[in-house]
Amino acid sequence: MKTLFKSLYRKRRKNESVIKYVMWIIHLWLGLLSSIVVFVMCLSGCLYSFKNQIIDFSNRDKVYISSTSRQVRTPGQIQTEFLKQNKVVTSLLIPDDAGRSYVIGYKENNVDKSTYYNQYTGQALGQADVGSGKFFDVVLDIHRNLMMGNVGRQILGAGVLMFCVLLISGLTLWLPKKLKFLKQGLTVMFKAKFQRVNYDLHNTLGFYTFLMLFFIAVTGLYVTYPWVKNGLIVSLGGTSIDNISKDTDSGDDAFGGLLEDMLEKQDEKKNLKDSESASIDKILKLADQHLPYRAVTSIELPNKDNPRYVVIKTNTQNFLGMMLPDEVTFDKTGTFKTKELFSDKPLNKQFTSLAKPLHTGEIMGLPSIILYFIVSLIGCSLPITGFLIWWHRFRKMK
Repeated sequence: MKTLFKSLYRKRRKNESVIKYVMWIIHLWLGLLSSIVVFVMCLSGCLYSFKNQIIDFSNRDKVYISSTSRQVRTPGQIQTEFLKQNKVVTSLLIPDDAGRSYVIGYKENNVDKSTYYNQYTGQALGQADVGSGKFFDVVLDIHRNLMMGNVGRQILGAGVLMFCVLLISGLTLWLPKKLKFLKQGLTVMFKAKFQRVNYDLHNTLGFYTFLMLFFIAVTGLYVTYPWVKNGLIVSLGGTSIDNISKDTDSGDDAFGGLLEDMLEKQDEKKNLKDSESASIDKILKLADQHLPYRAVTSIELPNKDNPRYVVIKTNTQNFLGMMLPDEVTFDKTGTFKTKELFSDKPLNKQFTSLAKPLHTGEIMGLPSIILYFIVSLIGCSLPITGFLIWWHRFRKMK
């Protein structure tokens, strides 16, 4: 036991700054405390990275179809076909790839269902395979709360907080005293002994992935802790939740716009109750006038909660090819109501709407997913290489 305590402490070295010495102590202690949590978090993140691709592959007979020269069925025709079968269409997902099937959401006997749909043959291809979906539900549960409910969520949150401190302290320890030692911190000496290679892997890979891992960790904390979410929103130009409450109490109703929108929708329900609904085809044509570009398109039909057609296009026409949602809405008769371009949103709202894809790496499709996978894999290795560094030190003291 005495040796164990000695391995967790060392005297300050000659010419070592107080900051680096304190950072070494913090890095060691927090690293050992959070190693298992960080490893599980990064590993589950790695597994979850390719969720959509794996689900598509497991349902490849339904997702990927042969695009033929036949005329594609319009959403309106699909809706009519479903009505004949006593199925009420509630939503459609229309891909921008001619070789992928539509995804149709519908109600049957007041039960929400969905199916892949071949737009060329008119064949309903069935629901997604539940096996892969259940597997990723378990992975997500582990990633969010270690399958331990709120207790696990708090443990994970504390581990991620420690990980953020570890990244900062690790960067501080990595910084070379002199410029001539910079190359040593940027390379791995694979021809050296195991302990040296292990140290270089921990040191160098940690430096290269510092920004990405820190960003992933912070966006994860955004979901876990309200105070992190509030802090990020305020730092990006948004309003603090506390300030919103004060503004509301003082008569400056910060929720006025939301209330007005709700009242307007209630009026629509009453005034347009007996009006004939515009066809889905008409709505999509109107949406194309407001959002004149080809993209993955989802359309949600009016329902008891929302009396409007909601059309969302995933815009990738930007420098980095990021998937940014643009939205346009119409009332039941096809009258234009709202248009919300991602580029017009304030920075805090842009971040809020992209928090999840920024955290998972889906923001730029497969290239960013592969990058996140590699970074998360390196994140998995850091607790292992760090533990081995400490273990070697511990054994030498015996």
